[in-house]
Amino acid sequence: MKKNLMILSLAAIALASCNGGFKKGDGGLLYNIHNDKSGPNIVPGDFASLNMVIKNDGDSILKSSYEAGIPQYMIVQKPERKGDVFSGILLLSEGDSATIKIPSDSLFKTMPKPPGFKSKYIIYDIKVEKVVQKGKLSDQQFQEKFMAYVNKQVEAVKNSEGGKIEKYIADNKLKTTKTATGLYYVITKPGTGPTPNAGDTVVVNYIGKFFNGKVFDTSNKAEAQKANIYNPMNPYTPIRFAVGQRNVIPGWDEGLMLLNKGAKATLIVPSSLAYGQQGNGQVIAPFTPLVFDVELVDIVHGAPAKAAPATTPAPAKK
Repeated sequence: MKKNLMILSLAAIALASCNGGFKKGDGGLLYNIHNDKSGPNIVPGDFASLNMVIKNDGDSILKSSYEAGIPQYMIVQKPERKGDVFSGILLLSEGDSATIKIPSDSLFKTMPKPPGFKSKYIIYDIKVEKVVQKGKLSDQQFQEKFMAYVNKQVEAVKNSEGGKIEKYIADNKLKTTKTATGLYYVITKPGTGPTPNAGDTVVVNYIGKFFNGKVFDTSNKAEAQKANIYNPMNPYTPIRFAVGQRNVIPGWDEGLMLLNKGAKATLIVPSSLAYGQQGNGQVIAPFTPLVFDVELVDIVHGAPAKAAPATTPAPAKK
């Protein structure tokens, strides 16, 4: 009997070793809880604040809440299928951190697989920052409780923005000029001739970056490929639009009208001149300052153009 128990124990150790310390869940899910705090597990209907990094097998980051600067807030749902990410989240409690690996074949049964994607797993590194239990709270009580937490976190991000901008300028030793609206800019290559007026058509090359240097949008094909954001449907040519007509974010309207034809500049755009408290979808979090390296390729005076394509900085929502 003891011999059989020993064999079973050795088999369990061998299995854990094969999975790199991961335990197996439903639907092929693998999980490894690194920090296991006391407290009740998350259940469907609870509110959770999660910091999350999503990667492939090669450790290429697909998405990171740390880069966005704000956790992902969610009302936790019931798993749609065995072994999805919610199956893993329901194994965790407040304060836990874990790595969850989901077979990519099962994930892409319900959504298109990105071109060229070959990773066997989608990997989630998760840190549970906060849980608000629904329990027996009324819907109103529950919403008030988790929104109080969210508003406090968002206010902290808002209040830290000025310090982030100052640090970025200091760290990069930039000699910036600050406008009355709070836009910072550095002309890195002077142009010639007059600056554009509101309504003139401008032709612009650009690279949009976060303060950590990650590129989130660009008109340059090589930069898009380097940043792993290349989209074959994008023509990657200089964009044309009527400046000063609110076709783009306010920081662009203001910054580009400071430049001459042929000028290159770096614009450091506070969130008040970008996407403000709403952010922009899942790409840009609320109260996120942005950096744009721009080149004013051409100015067509007195010739309004159509609105800028969707790939350019769209107007901030009111």
